[in-house]
Amino acid sequence: MIAALLGGVVLALAAVAALLFFRAYRRTSDRLFLLFGIAFVVIAAERALLAFVGRPEANEPIDFLPRLIAFGIILYAIVDRNRR
Repeated sequence: MIAALLGGVVLALAAVAALLFFRAYRRTSDRLFLLFGIAFVVIAAERALLAFVGRPEANEPIDFLPRLIAFGIILYAIVDRNRR
């Protein structure tokens, strides 16, 4: 029960963070904010998918793939920003 509640909290906060990053991107046109927003959308989608499947916790190795993708996007955004 607690795991499902915390999963919902992570979903909601990731969605809010994505919206804030997209708003910052719209104001500044900085690609860093766009990539961070996309990464948080991936995290929110992963949590929503786990909730709809009925497993509030990620137990299988394949469940961690969206997080790996999201953190890869964040890492790429940071490297890309520092290369420019």
